[in-house]
Amino acid sequence: MNKKIKFAVVGFGHIGKRHADLIAKNADAELAAICDIKQKELLRLENYAVPFYQSIEDLLHSGLAVDVINIATPNSLHASQALQCLAHNKHVVVEKPLSLKKSDAEEIVFKALQVHKHVFAVMQNRYSPPSAWLKEMVSSGILGKIFLVQINCFWNRDERYYIKNSWHGSKEQDGGTLFTQFSHFIDLMYWVFGDIENIKARMASFNHKELTQFEDSGYALFDFKNGGMGNLSFSTSVWDKNLESSMTIIAENGSIKVGGQYMDKVEYCHVKNYEMPQLKPTNPGNDYGAYKGSAANHHFVIDKVVEVLNNKSFVPNLLDAVKSVEIIERIYSGVEKLSKCV
Repeated sequence: MNKKIKFAVVGFGHIGKRHADLIAKNADAELAAICDIKQKELLRLENYAVPFYQSIEDLLHSGLAVDVINIATPNSLHASQALQCLAHNKHVVVEKPLSLKKSDAEEIVFKALQVHKHVFAVMQNRYSPPSAWLKEMVSSGILGKIFLVQINCFWNRDERYYIKNSWHGSKEQDGGTLFTQFSHFIDLMYWVFGDIENIKARMASFNHKELTQFEDSGYALFDFKNGGMGNLSFSTSVWDKNLESSMTIIAENGSIKVGGQYMDKVEYCHVKNYEMPQLKPTNPGNDYGAYKGSAANHHFVIDKVVEVLNNKSFVPNLLDAVKSVEIIERIYSGVEKLSKCV
């Protein structure tokens, strides 16, 4: 019989609420507490009959029995709050990105090893059927040598998202579009094709100068250490709604494009001596009303935590989340000095 795993959610915005609701739906999980800096009356907690804390310190010193703490706060707080939770011997689920600096991400890994606790980084795009299929196509060698990988992430993030006085758009708290919007796709790229080198990038802000302190568009050219070239093109300047999230692969034995708004469908597959199988449906993108995000796969993350803590599954590799942070840092470091925001 499974042990019921008790969770506390820190940060009760759109993502935190999704964590709480999915925890409540898992028969082997229990929502034990909610924590947010806002006053309780402003959060609409009528459907959550659990203790409420207005600081993570109050939660950690409450004595409440909690196994896992889910961190869904502004990006800049992820690392410090994860370390606080580990110091109190709690397992941790951290929303993307794991941190805004590789050094902070590494500190989380070391602390988790020191206290013998697990840290689960939210990398839910890996659970989408097209992503798992693409991983198998590359790792099995069916495609042969990889020649070229083109990743396009063209989304809308306007004043409906960058609300005044929100942490979104702050360089210090948000980190930039690659951290907040597109880190899932960089993680997917690394998972499927491995590490990159020889990075050159250009970035600009076309229509977000009044909304953010960083770029809204850019591209990065690079080589894969395992062979082949890559190009990441991204923008949050698309008018009104998301356009696409896609990955196109040109390889020795064929070509593939996984696309759609959320990289949720195989749009093209022409591979030597290969018949495309019927994949399971992909979950729709997270719908936040004014804007939409990546595929709604958070339930896989909660399920994985419960399975691991009940000794029924392997622990996901946290070093992959560290590598995503490192790659984003290197892309930003590779921006040409002349390509300042326009």
